[in-house]
Amino acid sequence: MMLHRRAVLAGSLATALLPSRLLAEEPGLIRRPIPSTGETVPAIGIGTSRRYDVAPDSDAMAPLRETVAKFVGLGGTVIDTAPDYGRAEEVLGRILAETKLRDKIFLCSKVAAKGREAGQAQIEQSFRRLGTDRIDLIAVHNLIDPEAQLPLLRELRDKKRIRYIGATTWAEKQYGDLEALMRAEKLDVIQVNYAVDARQAAERILPLARDRGIAVMVNVPFGRERLFTLVRGRELPPWAAEFDCRSWPQFFLKYVLSHEAVTCPVPGTAQVRYVEDNLGAASGRLPDAGQRRKMEEFIDGL
Repeated sequence: MMLHRRAVLAGSLATALLPSRLLAEEPGLIRRPIPSTGETVPAIGIGTSRRYDVAPDSDAMAPLRETVAKFVGLGGTVIDTAPDYGRAEEVLGRILAETKLRDKIFLCSKVAAKGREAGQAQIEQSFRRLGTDRIDLIAVHNLIDPEAQLPLLRELRDKKRIRYIGATTWAEKQYGDLEALMRAEKLDVIQVNYAVDARQAAERILPLARDRGIAVMVNVPFGRERLFTLVRGRELPPWAAEFDCRSWPQFFLKYVLSHEAVTCPVPGTAQVRYVEDNLGAASGRLPDAGQRRKMEEFIDGL
């Protein structure tokens, strides 16, 4: 996806990106509540899958450190990682220690293990890798053994080592199981795949989250490489300006964020210029119902 996004931004749309000086002067970022507590978070976060799986002592750390610092400087807080994202937890933990930004981050990780003992060991490893004694959210990753992991997460929440619990998926084939879990358990947060060209979550998962009072984080809001491939070489439609959209990434993110049940998309972000662009989607107007349909029809027609 990084290659495709770079190709899109390198063309005529690159001039649409706002300098960070101007972005910082815009009104504050849109914030969305976590229904179980009412706490609000900025409506765009950072995902660390793949991009943060680098050697902690390598030159690849510098742009990641700058990215996280810029993200916080522009008002972002939500960063999502997982123990099976390679070295991402370790890298993120080192960045937060070096920049002293831990207290400004809404830190999210996951547990992806079978059995309570394995889950407990993996979670303790996450605390060590992230260099913290508190993680804001831990979710059952890809619905792996929620029967064992959710009771463990509740105990950790009772001990105030974590603040929220949840469950994640990125595949439509798991929607039935996710829906059943959302009905059977009291979750604070779910994470699900949703994009302008992958709208199945809007049929049952997002309405159920709204009805059950569950916050929704959205992974792969760019559809991995699909959406950037579709629009490569194309100009934004003029009507995108009606909802303060200045680039294709903002087009994709504003679509996701305009669904009333969505709390926070977490696009993979590993460069400063992408931080500025992504956070721009959480300012200004969002598309209304009619504009959302227009966006869907436009993308479906490509």
